[in-house]
Amino acid sequence: MEIAFSTPCASWLPAPKKCFLAHNEIHVWRAAIDLKPAHVDQLAQCLAPDEQARAGRFYFQKDRARYVAARGLLRVILAHYLGFEPNQLLFCYNPYGKPALASPATDVKLCFNLTHSHGLALFAIARGREVGVDVERLEPDRAQQTIAERFFSPAEVKALRSLPPSLQPAAFFHCWTRKEAYIKARGKGLSIPLDQFDVSVAPGQPAALLQTHGDAEGVFRWSLRDLPAGPGYVAAIAAEGHDWHVKCWQWQDESVSLRLMDR
Repeated sequence: MEIAFSTPCASWLPAPKKCFLAHNEIHVWRAAIDLKPAHVDQLAQCLAPDEQARAGRFYFQKDRARYVAARGLLRVILAHYLGFEPNQLLFCYNPYGKPALASPATDVKLCFNLTHSHGLALFAIARGREVGVDVERLEPDRAQQTIAERFFSPAEVKALRSLPPSLQPAAFFHCWTRKEAYIKARGKGLSIPLDQFDVSVAPGQPAALLQTHGDAEGVFRWSLRDLPAGPGYVAAIAAEGHDWHVKCWQWQDESVSLRLMDR
């Protein structure tokens, strides 16, 4: 599926040459990652050996290329803020696999998260607060399966199934992306059971963390926002605190990444 960004969207601004990230901002970058082989090869050059090894374990070439493009662009974007070359960045990982910057040392504590689905990637960058982001392509058949009953909380399932059938697919994916963004921000993966916290579900209802079972302070520590990922996609972002807003940047074309690396 080709990702086209020609549709006007006031939320996504052209990628700036220089970025300043305020403490109360989260920057989200949107990019197509089905790139030309030459661009994928160039991005592969800035990956660390462990990333290159992981790329080599993908069975399908398309999956391998998307992984390289996503990780390469993540490095380019982070380097854009820090003033280093993409291949100078080193990552460390928590026990659940969430990456963080290990070096070079800097007084700018950048937290980040990335997500991609069917050729569309989002990169969330925050300063001094944990962040998680998720994007999913709308696939109505998935919403009609028993996934919600298996993974959503009882309150979420009740809210979802009370909606008219025509509204359930979109509501399912809004719920799913909000839950995924939250657990990614927490950095503990599926060790946090998906049915142990509630998010808003109904279409038109703002994204919100409604309840965290066993963690009474959770709803005060974390907050959610929806993102306008583009036609056919649903996305959400979660972060620490409530005193933040989102700025959305968009890659103009594949050559942007190469220009940034050659700055």
